Amino acid sequence: MEYREFAPPEALRPIVKAGWTLDVPGGENERFRHLATPDGCVELIHRLSGRSWWGEEQPACFAAGLITEPVELSLGGGSRFVALRFWPWAWNSLGHLPVPGFIGGWRPFGGRKAPRTPDQAFAELPADLLDPSTKALAEAILASRSAAELGARSGRPARWLQRWFEREIGLPPRTYLRLLRFQESFRGLPSAQGTLADHAAAHGYADQAHMAREYREMTGRSASAARGRAKPPFL
Repeated sequence: MEYREFAPPEALRPIVKAGWTLDVPGGENERFRHLATPDGCVELIHRLSGRSWWGEEQPACFAAGLITEPVELSLGGGSRFVALRFWPWAWNSLGHLPVPGFIGGWRPFGGRKAPRTPDQAFAELPADLLDPSTKALAEAILASRSAAELGARSGRPARWLQRWFEREIGLPPRTYLRLLRFQESFRGLPSAQGTLADHAAAHGYADQAHMAREYREMTGRSASAARGRAKPPFL
């Protein structure tokens, strides 16, 4: 499978993490297993050809919610996808189904013309989607590795942040930041230099055992096994 990722324009970075395309080889009667890992985003996915399944067969356009554990997908041969990976607060600002409503699942998303490329999808997004306070909080979230650090960066008390995360994301701040830390670590794993202990320390884990526990939860495998198979954000 050929997966490609596209960085958004600078003005859209508090809104979308990335755009991506996926081309699946083979004939229409073939099916391929695909394991997705948590990355803290909601995805708006357009399938331009072929078929796909997550529990049941999916329509040509669907929204994939946050996941907190690995999810096995089945992709038909010859299928092609174009998608955007939204930060949860931006998805909510678009006025679609709120993020807490479909954690761990997906929903049909009809009535939209499929973009042919991520750049076309980027061009359709308003750069001023987020109000200034939400944008500032988004930047604090993306720069923080712990709830305490987020509180310090944002200037918001812990109780306020807990209520905001419950309403906007459906996960506690600590849990959501764990997803972001894991994905940052996972993305750097294939090219990591040094030992796994070094990698754990560089990404804010208490020690290698701490990272190993999180990898078991988020990938179903040990960090050492994931290192040999990782094709971030997939395994």
